Amino acid sequence: MGKTYTYYPGCSSEGSAKHLDQSLRATLSQLDAELEMIPDWNCCGASVGHIEGGLLPTAALSGRNLAQAQQMDAQRDVLTPCAACYLNTHYYNEKIRGDEGFKDDVNAALGADEMAYDAGLHVRHACEVLVNDIGYDAIRAKVVNPLAGLKVAPYVGCQTVRPFANTDRGGAYDTYDEPTFLDEFIEACGAESLEFDAKTKCCGGSSSVMNPEKTLHLMKRIVEEAADKGADVIATPCPLCQTNVEMYQAEINKKYGTDYNIPVVFYSQLMAVAFGMDPDKDAALNVNTIDASVVAEKART
Repeated sequence: MGKTYTYYPGCSSEGSAKHLDQSLRATLSQLDAELEMIPDWNCCGASVGHIEGGLLPTAALSGRNLAQAQQMDAQRDVLTPCAACYLNTHYYNEKIRGDEGFKDDVNAALGADEMAYDAGLHVRHACEVLVNDIGYDAIRAKVVNPLAGLKVAPYVGCQTVRPFANTDRGGAYDTYDEPTFLDEFIEACGAESLEFDAKTKCCGGSSSVMNPEKTLHLMKRIVEEAADKGADVIATPCPLCQTNVEMYQAEINKKYGTDYNIPVVFYSQLMAVAFGMDPDKDAALNVNTIDASVVAEKART
């Protein structure tokens, strides 16, 4: 019998990272994990949103999502696949749990919408769930089309593992500076995970949204190492990392006179293809900005 999670997809799931949402849903369905989405979820205030809003308004955004999740099932964990959504939602959940005064302030704000949250839920990252609840062996067992010969640069980014991955409430599923979970996912799919020094380097994050010219050098060092290592693709768990590192390669080429054209895929896209699922309908490879068909081409039945 599988486990059901309350699902908070986050704003990027409906735009720039819809291929993460699509492929993760498909993948988890094969791993006997069910997602039930919060019906009227809202933005968590991640990225630049909290700068203008301040602490309490931003906390109330996450509090509203958590209050709705609690109404759905007060015993069920909340799962989110987005690094920024996880950082915000997990952080505020823990702050509300540990500070009665702050919880009262958040609930006073939620009261305007006739809601309340008692801080009884556990917010978890999708990758932590895959590691701790499902396990690498279960992932390997679902592979029917191993991605043999696919060389993958494992780019975790800076937010997915910092600061919660090595904490008890964060699932203690990996380290901050030398995480291996993404390598494990890649190798479970039959692909080759390359040694990658830029694994946890910052891509510029939301600063790239406002002024990419100031962060192109950060993205360049990631793509440059992947190209130097002979990577067919870069894989990441982070929606903003995926968008930045793939979308701005043309700008990097223009500024630095390079010719990079490396697709940046989500780990769940690799899994969906390796599981024998449809490359477009399930893995959503057709959504990538740079042609990612090499993933399906490497799959061996």
